[in-house]
This record gives sequence, C-alpha cells and structure tokens, in this order.
Amino acid sequence: MNIFRLAGDMTHLMSILVLLLKIYATKSCSGISMKTQELYAVVFLARYLDLFTDFISLYNTVMKLVFIGSSLAIVWCMRYHRAVRRSYDRELDTFRHYFLILASFVFALVVHEKFTVQEIFWAFSLYLEAVAILPQLVLLQRSGNVDNLTGQYVFFLGAYRGFYILNWIYRYFTEQRFTRWIACISGLVQTALYADFFYYYFISWKDNAKLKLPA
Repeated sequence: MNIFRLAGDMTHLMSILVLLLKIYATKSCSGISMKTQELYAVVFLARYLDLFTDFISLYNTVMKLVFIGSSLAIVWCMRYHRAVRRSYDRELDTFRHYFLILASFVFALVVHEKFTVQEIFWAFSLYLEAVAILPQLVLLQRSGNVDNLTGQYVFFLGAYRGFYILNWIYRYFTEQRFTRWIACISGLVQTALYADFFYYYFISWKDNAKLKLPA
C-alpha cells in the first residue's frame, strides 16, 4: 500500500458512488452503458478469485467485496429495476462487448505471468478492464451531451487508472523485484483511451460549460 494506490482506490470508489447516486437519486441510467457495467462485473469476478484462497487484509477484502457487489447491483438495476431500466439508452449502447471478452481471454492464455487458473484470470481481468470503458465512450460520443453526474463518473474512473500508473512507477523504484508489467502496460492502454474525454472534460470545466463530446 502507498499513497498512489490509496488515491486510486478512493477515486475508483468515488466513481462507483457517483454512478450509484445518479441511478438511485434520479431513477435514471441515461448516458450509462450497461455493456461497460457488465464488463466491469466480469473484471471484478475474474480478478478476485483469491477471495476464496488468500487473505491479505481486512481493507483488501472489503474493497474487493464492494467492487463486486456494486458492479452486480448496477447491472441488476439497469436490467430489472422498474423505473431505471426505462431510461436505458438501448439504441445507442450497441457495442459488441462480447468480442472484448473473447479477445481478452485469448490474449490472457498467451500472455501471462504463470500458467495457473488464478494468474490467467488475473491477466484476463487486466486486459478486459483496459478496454471495458470503450462501450461507455462510444455511447457518450453518439449521444453528444453528457450530464454532470455521468461526466464525473467517467472522470473519476479515468483518474483511478492514472493514480494506479503512479502506483506502479512508485513500486518499480521501491521494490527490489518488480514483476507486474502486465498491470502497468494494461493501465497505460486504459488511461490512453480516456485522453480524448479528459481533453473535453477540461475544456468544459475551464469554460464553465456543459460537457459535449464530438459525434
């Protein structure tokens, strides 16, 4: 644990809280990609298989359970909640996310640190998380206007990966044997996907204007 990882965990938690606030306070999931939320649910379920085998700390266990539980709750609300599901942008959220799952799993079978079930699923979760935001970004580009809470959700989600890159850099210089290159490279790819969004988010913040993305 270091300050960068803690900041990453907190911004990740903030992104989830903002999304839950949007859903439960407004009873709307407009502007939110269910495809991205389903991908994140798969990411957390695959990554935290060690919940059944290893205990690192109470903090670690609680955060894993929070990420799994919140992602499943969000997907459930978007699919089955009587009011929330009516606002789902089904016509705009058409990204074929199953291809991302398949490609990530095949890549994990080829590029991994150890050929064990847990390590392959860990690599798979990293590859899938790197591209899980794509359906969300595509939906926002198609819709054009981005409401405040949705914009904050995506911003905090991108900031979380940025802090985790700083965490890997810190660990590289402070640990004698740094081995998490897969996580570092996947994080760089994921953060790069946010670059366009961050640019328009900063412009809207500087001009105190509503966030708009080019179609």
